[in-house]
Amino acid sequence: MMSRFVNPKRKQTRLRPAHIAVASLAALIAAGDHAGARSGWSERSVESRSAGDPIMAIVSLRSQRITVYDAKGWILRAPVSSGSKGRETPAGIFSVIQKAEDHYSNLYDDAYMPHMQRITWSGIALHGGVLPGYPASHGCVRMPFDFAARLFDATAMGMRVIVAPTDVAPVEIAHPVLFQPKPGAAALATARSAEAEEAARKAAQARLAAGTAYREATRAMMPVRVAENLKLRAEAQLAAAETTLGSAVSAEAKQQAEGAKAQAAARIAELQVQWDAAKAELQPKLDAVTAAREAAAAAETERAAAAEAARRVARELEPVSVLISRKTQRLYVRQAFEPIFESPVTIADPDRPIGTHVFTAIERSSGDANLRWSVVSLDGGRPPGGTIEPHGRVRGGSGRDVEPMPTDPDSAKAALDRIVIPQDVLDRIAGIAPRSSLVVTDEALSSETGKGTDFVVLLSGEPQGGIKSRRRGPGTEFRYARPRDRLFYFRSPFGSPFSTW
Repeated sequence: MMSRFVNPKRKQTRLRPAHIAVASLAALIAAGDHAGARSGWSERSVESRSAGDPIMAIVSLRSQRITVYDAKGWILRAPVSSGSKGRETPAGIFSVIQKAEDHYSNLYDDAYMPHMQRITWSGIALHGGVLPGYPASHGCVRMPFDFAARLFDATAMGMRVIVAPTDVAPVEIAHPVLFQPKPGAAALATARSAEAEEAARKAAQARLAAGTAYREATRAMMPVRVAENLKLRAEAQLAAAETTLGSAVSAEAKQQAEGAKAQAAARIAELQVQWDAAKAELQPKLDAVTAAREAAAAAETERAAAAEAARRVARELEPVSVLISRKTQRLYVRQAFEPIFESPVTIADPDRPIGTHVFTAIERSSGDANLRWSVVSLDGGRPPGGTIEPHGRVRGGSGRDVEPMPTDPDSAKAALDRIVIPQDVLDRIAGIAPRSSLVVTDEALSSETGKGTDFVVLLSGEPQGGIKSRRRGPGTEFRYARPRDRLFYFRSPFGSPFSTW
């Protein structure tokens, strides 16, 4: 999809109805050519109940359906159209790494992809689009327009997206290998946050005190400056009187000059007393300014240190992603899309497949003491020597009404039983929080794993046409475009872009 997109904050509400209207026209025309494929197809989304925050989305390639889950089960469901033959949507494990409300492809005829949620930098994404009733995209996952908009508003960056060959659903699981929060981690974060707030309050007070001291010193400076200026003027008068006295010829002139000199000297003495008194009154205020500024600087240093401590503890409570690869015999840790560390890990019977399992911390069960975990297993699903056809191709869409098959927890537990994580590695893993994950897989990390991504795992036994057709070059990952100042391309709906989104 390798594309340009506009800032989501700059909405194009004026243009969007035109986009959707043209796209809807294309869907109606396409329906005439694919009536059989659309038999029983509905673009209406389904809601199971009042929704919590989405934790993961599972796209079933077989059922051509997306199901969104929160901590208590599935909450949203809608039909999709995935990649067509040769450009298949790759099965595997992804996450939302970028969102753009108004997005246009620079690979496929500037196609409009509203409410785009990117899952690979090479161009695979979830977005609104036309659903002809069968896989028809270039690798993206098209969703109904209204559902795409709703999902866009509900999801957060980093949400797990699993593209499964078959119909799978998460089940709750417990196992000693599954990480649990460090005792007191949440309480420590609360304490550090309170300390940061108190330090910020003290820093603000110190800045206010420094400002008050400066204003008082400024007011005290005025008498000093007035006395100094008057004294300078009197000294100038004394100098003038002395000059006059030196040049006086007559006795009367000398007497007048001496009188002026005496008067100026007396004035100088008087002003010196005033000046000394004003300076004496000013000095404590200048000392107070110095002390207040030093206190403000110290308070600011303490505020910065407390804020950094709070941020550090808060980062440790952010979701952590851990991946264990049987192929590389290593454990990898990422947090907030950044690599933290990697380490060797022991997997019993390493030559025997372990499968691909995604374990997700879904919520706290009691305070910050324990976490509930769920698991989704992706054991391929391709029959030997065969291919998995979407239900819509062969049964008129009946598979979309079938509930996904719950993951077998025994298989997932058997995978965990074979893993031994060294204690020093466990100690290095930051505090585990809801949305943290553990991926155990036979696969190595995909090359799609990189800057600004969570772990990306592709199932090697599944078609990857949608990835292979998107070989990105250097510097093409972040391409932005200004908001469109024109209406959507009015091209023939029988061709691009509607038939190739």
